[in-house]
Amino acid sequence: MASLADPLDLPSGVRLPNRIAKAALSEALGDADNAPDGRIVTLYRRWAQGGYGLLITGNVMVDRDHLGEPGNIVIEDDRALPQLTAWAKAAHDGGAAIFVQLNHPGRQSNLMEIGHTPVAPSAVALALPGATTPRALSDAEIEEIIERFAVAAEVCEDAGFDGVQIHAAHGYLVTQFLSPLTNLREDAWGGDPERRMRFLLEVVRRVRGRVSPGFAVAVKLNSADFQRGGFAEEDSRAVVAALALEDVDLIEVSGGSYEEPAMAGSAAASTRAREAYFLDYARSVRDAAGDVPIAVTGGFRSSAGMQDALTAGDCDVVGIARPTVTTTDAATVILQGRATQLTTHEIATGMRGLLGRFADLKMLDGVLNLAWNTDQLHRLAAGKEPDLDRGPLRTTLAMIRRNGRVSFTSRRGHR
Repeated sequence: MASLADPLDLPSGVRLPNRIAKAALSEALGDADNAPDGRIVTLYRRWAQGGYGLLITGNVMVDRDHLGEPGNIVIEDDRALPQLTAWAKAAHDGGAAIFVQLNHPGRQSNLMEIGHTPVAPSAVALALPGATTPRALSDAEIEEIIERFAVAAEVCEDAGFDGVQIHAAHGYLVTQFLSPLTNLREDAWGGDPERRMRFLLEVVRRVRGRVSPGFAVAVKLNSADFQRGGFAEEDSRAVVAALALEDVDLIEVSGGSYEEPAMAGSAAASTRAREAYFLDYARSVRDAAGDVPIAVTGGFRSSAGMQDALTAGDCDVVGIARPTVTTTDAATVILQGRATQLTTHEIATGMRGLLGRFADLKMLDGVLNLAWNTDQLHRLAAGKEPDLDRGPLRTTLAMIRRNGRVSFTSRRGHR
């Protein structure tokens, strides 16, 4: 049986030194041109020294006109190749493999960018305060976005990264194509489960066709979006079966969206007590995945829980995200037995009685905790330690300051 310390050889030949991955956390550390700079290198150098077998970057967008948040790093071409190379080197110097998570936000673009019209498979607005109804993509625009993923992957390989991860979870554009709630199309890109998964499969195929056989192509996939009538586990299992027929190196299982942020720790207490939120689902898709390794992210906290998941064969890689913000060497801590339990920091929205009348407090708490973790990543990137005393008010103000912007100009007709 595999142990946490065992290496894992992916189908492409990329070797992970052990089975613990630092899962994606959106860093929002791009400079004014949405390029990586010394801050991201500082952050990843610290994580690279933390004993992880795999580091997966946070949201790297493929279109600078459509960002999840203003600080997102964007790869549209090789203009930032030296900075990207330095980023990859920081991980390799610590002995870790590193994948770049490629993403497009679709309708889940920055909610605080006034004047921006997002795009999506269909004109279905996000159920969050201030969300703008997106414009439905044309066939030509869909093809352009697929090509953007491929170009970005090619640049990532040139920069020395070990692979890319296509973000098909958490409510972003690929997820929007997969869900019957957000994909109302009746053309080649929607209308039934097979056509709804076409966008993801075309992205995977285009990326794989553009990079070398030794470069890893992974997918992050929702087990479900936890919304009535939405993308359900049976839909997800069908996608896993389809991905198993492609040249995919790793399928990471997660779940939720900004509307139902299970990935941000808002799962029910009974789910958290089981430790790994999505492990039952991962167990159910082992056969469908075939020889493609499975990673599970969400809720792992104890060394026993992590090892049990590997021993049972429920997954091949354990992903941890939020614990790595306050314990940057979490993998070393677990592998060396310095602790048997990892901790996370949780904050809750204030004025709950008042706000609860107008908004879903679980959703607000999820967004707030995502913002709190982003604040801490910025401190780490500046060479500082996490600020565990930062509360809801300071976090909210920092989120508004970081995300608030106004768009007046239309670029390439996308707005």
